[in-house]
Amino acid sequence: MQSILAKPTLSLDRDSRIALLSHRQQSQHVSQCFIYEFEDLIAEVEKIDIFAPTKSYQLSRRINNLINRFTKSKLLANLITPPLQPIVLDQEYQLFFSVIASPYQVFALNYLPKNWRDKCQTAVCYLIETWDTYLEGKEYLLEPLKHFDHIFLGHSNTVEAVARITGKPCSYLPPSVDTLKFCPYPNPPQRSIDVCSIGRRSSITHEALLELAQKENRFYHYDTIRNLEALDTNEHRSFTCNLLKRSRYFLTNKPNVNENFKTKGKEEIGYRFFEGAAAGTVMIGEHPTHEEFYKNFYWPDAAIRVPYNSNDIGKIIAELDSQPERLAKIRKDNIVNSLLRHDFVYRWREILETVGIEPTPKMLHREAKLKKLSEIIHHHY
Repeated sequence: MQSILAKPTLSLDRDSRIALLSHRQQSQHVSQCFIYEFEDLIAEVEKIDIFAPTKSYQLSRRINNLINRFTKSKLLANLITPPLQPIVLDQEYQLFFSVIASPYQVFALNYLPKNWRDKCQTAVCYLIETWDTYLEGKEYLLEPLKHFDHIFLGHSNTVEAVARITGKPCSYLPPSVDTLKFCPYPNPPQRSIDVCSIGRRSSITHEALLELAQKENRFYHYDTIRNLEALDTNEHRSFTCNLLKRSRYFLTNKPNVNENFKTKGKEEIGYRFFEGAAAGTVMIGEHPTHEEFYKNFYWPDAAIRVPYNSNDIGKIIAELDSQPERLAKIRKDNIVNSLLRHDFVYRWREILETVGIEPTPKMLHREAKLKKLSEIIHHHY
């Protein structure tokens, strides 16, 4: 059973072996919806209690951060920060787990009671975004992570830095996706969207695609507003899934591709690559070229490299359109390999194996289902 409790005082399932601290009631920004989808998948294959504090912590977090930055005193910041009403863990858990979008969200761990480690045999967290520039002069943000047994990171380049700051074992854990939801088979819809672009984009490439859409009557889907919060995070994920399953080309670039001041030239793999592959799109854009990208997308044409500022994107698409067999193979390979490598359940298994916890029967059933579907697609489509 899954219980989602804003201010829990009693666990609803005495058999739950996992306690999960979620940020789903603190932020519904579209960039974090995939995190809640991961949490929901865990709840499907585990007996789990989800503790989800409300947005009331935001004021305390901002005050604490400001005092830390200007006084360099963690003690003073903790004394002045308005206290939080902690959640209550009234039973013992085999594992405490939390997915944290950025170092700033680590503050939510202050919702935990002082004796929370006595209630949890093992504690693990998954910190998604950690550019070096997020940590410079802000190492205090990671202080609460010293209570964890293992820290997984969604960025490979900061594993050593976070391990040094926290003194804890750290590992890189690539993004993932609900591949069963994103898979277009066994009833693939028509790919009526010629080019799909979500989020950050090049103005040069965008203008070229607008011109292409007008001249050749193409369907170019792109964002028209910014700084979005989802009305419903599950509905937003379903919308993204259905959008990509109907897209031929997916414009996909490495994270912060046009903000070198943030990345300092280092590359990471954004979760859009995993979504695009799982949905069977042909991904075009400036993908990463570092080792981790090729480990995760090792098959030919997983993503076709196109410069970020490409004004001849129309010619590139026309050339690809002249190779229908190549496009069909790209889509099929992306879907099959995603089912075999990049589902949420594989990442959850890696987390459990790292801390010596056995997988559940529901996990094994999902893995078998993924393998069977991949074989059907490989042999019959």
